[in-house]
Amino acid sequence: MTHVELRPVVHVDNEWRRWIAENLLLDGQPQAIYEQMVRIGIPHEEAVHELQQALASPYLLGAQRLKNRLAKRDWVLDSQRRMNHLRDAEVPRRHKLSRDEFFDAYYTAGRPVIITGMMDDWPAMTGWNLDYFKQRCGDREVEIQFNRDADEQYELRKTAHRKTMLFGEYVELVRSAGRSNNFYMTAYNEGMNRTALAELWQDIVQIPEYLNGEGSTQGFLWFGPSGTITPFHHDLTNNFMAQVLGRKRVLLMPACEIAHVYNHEHCFTHVDGRQVDLARYPLMADVQMLSCVLNPGEVLFLPVGCWHFVEGLDVSVTVSFTNFLWDNDFTGAYPQQQAF
Repeated sequence: MTHVELRPVVHVDNEWRRWIAENLLLDGQPQAIYEQMVRIGIPHEEAVHELQQALASPYLLGAQRLKNRLAKRDWVLDSQRRMNHLRDAEVPRRHKLSRDEFFDAYYTAGRPVIITGMMDDWPAMTGWNLDYFKQRCGDREVEIQFNRDADEQYELRKTAHRKTMLFGEYVELVRSAGRSNNFYMTAYNEGMNRTALAELWQDIVQIPEYLNGEGSTQGFLWFGPSGTITPFHHDLTNNFMAQVLGRKRVLLMPACEIAHVYNHEHCFTHVDGRQVDLARYPLMADVQMLSCVLNPGEVLFLPVGCWHFVEGLDVSVTVSFTNFLWDNDFTGAYPQQQAF
């Protein structure tokens, strides 16, 4: 007697209706959608009925008009993206770039640049090392990101990875770690660390050529071992990365590449900068990817919306800034619904 495997019958609920609508709006073919529904176990008559209802729905027709508007905006972005591809893919290095040229050629144009020679007067450049950190602030309690190896989405869920410990203990953890991404002191920990490490900010000089230096502790501290990874994301402001100790490898994708980088939630993508999986993310094959190594004494300008992946090549200390002389508040119009 032949054994026939009976699959459970699946019925269409609102989640299935959302899936049907989303796939139709993404130009999925009704026949292919129908076949997928039947393959899952939805009865033929029910699958046909739901598809017909969706295709005739005035709600879907209204969503199509919105899709048309978005397609026009995508055309503008894609035109800019194609123009960007005509440029040299190398991130330029400019020595002591003037304020006016930085503003005209990079800040307002949304182009990354590495600026050299602007940190030469920082006491941190000659004084900072692990022993100095421990001796100056070792008894202070600080906050770090911890146990990141246990969570693939450690950056998206960074609140769950906060841990407090003595700064001296953290320094020794970094010293003995070798290569690790399991712990990292980041900008997200600044609420506690800015006060705890206040003396270190005396070794930092605001860069008056580009920054509004009101208040000596404006900025964010990043400190971790070789191997720290900040996955691909974009910021909601323009940003300076000023490298004090060690080197970092940075991959960048211009903001206008957003339609090709698989932005899934808020400012993140699942695309792994260590090895881009083109089978899973085929649109990435046509993305303009810039690469650079940021050395001690260099400042990298990251334009608002620019996607970046950062890897610590050595024990690394970075100070980042957002307090530019010009408008840098782009959060007001950012989408409130952040599942993309």
